Amino acid sequence: MHSESKFEVIRTLVAILIALLLAFIIILFVSQEPITAFLKLITGPFSSLRHFGNIIETAIPLIFTGLSISVMFQANQFNLAAEGAFFIGGVVATIAAIHFNLPPVIHPLVAIVLGAVAGGIVCLISALLKVKWNASELVSSLMLNYIFFLLGIYIINYFLRDPNAGAMVSYQFKDNAMLSRLIPRTRIHTGLFIAALCIVLMYLFLYRTKWGYALRMTGLNQSFAEYSGINTVKVIIYSQLLGGITAGIGGATEILGMYNRFQWQALPQYGFDGVIVAIIARNNPVFIPIAAFFLAYLRIGADIMSRYTDVQNEMVAVIQAVMIMLIAAQGFLAKYRHKMIVKGAKQHGKLS
Repeated sequence: MHSESKFEVIRTLVAILIALLLAFIIILFVSQEPITAFLKLITGPFSSLRHFGNIIETAIPLIFTGLSISVMFQANQFNLAAEGAFFIGGVVATIAAIHFNLPPVIHPLVAIVLGAVAGGIVCLISALLKVKWNASELVSSLMLNYIFFLLGIYIINYFLRDPNAGAMVSYQFKDNAMLSRLIPRTRIHTGLFIAALCIVLMYLFLYRTKWGYALRMTGLNQSFAEYSGINTVKVIIYSQLLGGITAGIGGATEILGMYNRFQWQALPQYGFDGVIVAIIARNNPVFIPIAAFFLAYLRIGADIMSRYTDVQNEMVAVIQAVMIMLIAAQGFLAKYRHKMIVKGAKQHGKLS
């Protein structure tokens, strides 16, 4: 690991420790049992197999949206339509899960592929608006989230709603369409393997292909990339298309792995959580699962803390905010970064 990457890892860990320290100080002032509350936050997620399973279950969709956001951010495209792509991916997978009749393994795969296509379309619209009319992908993607949310809700409530369910939910999925569970007494499903495969493929794409190189160079300096002969228009399009496909896979996987019918009546917020995951992971696919696991661990720990003590689970929002501010602040540990680079350069000079 070279000096720059090593520094980013250290800086992220320091930011996390500072955020946790600040959380403890706040708990100290607001709680009647601060030690118990903090211990529940830190150790609660590992107190039982069910709680640990909750971490993995929560981390799976965060991996998909984190990957989705990170690939677009690496191209310097601030597309936040992963939320809409995730949601519509779940809707399209629901259609396939209810109306198709396929063998056990083929059925969920077909549903997930269709969800991926739907998710790709969501982010592709922002990309085409960007290259055609120079429309801000940030603004257009935020608007598209709600357009596709309302479209999805319309499809579910008017064409797929089960009138006998007593709630605004879809018909039940066919058994063949659902992803199988991996560990008894948990809801960890085979979507974990799909997430792992996406991590590997995304890493290989970004760091072992010419298209990934072009994407990263465009993100670092678009003018230089154009001068070097890179078609940045294509990069802008396929970076956002790939991000949408990944989010769509995530939505389809989450629906088929965690539910037996479509139940969302609001945006699930996994796309926006993916931004946090991508920031913590510094847009590196290798660190995405670690960041997703950590965020899921905090969420489950905060939930356990709120159930057993007098501290509300909103405490996790404070930890997230502090972490993001410190990780995003370029001046945070800047002097230490300079020293590390100088030291690494000197060692390299001695070796050569």
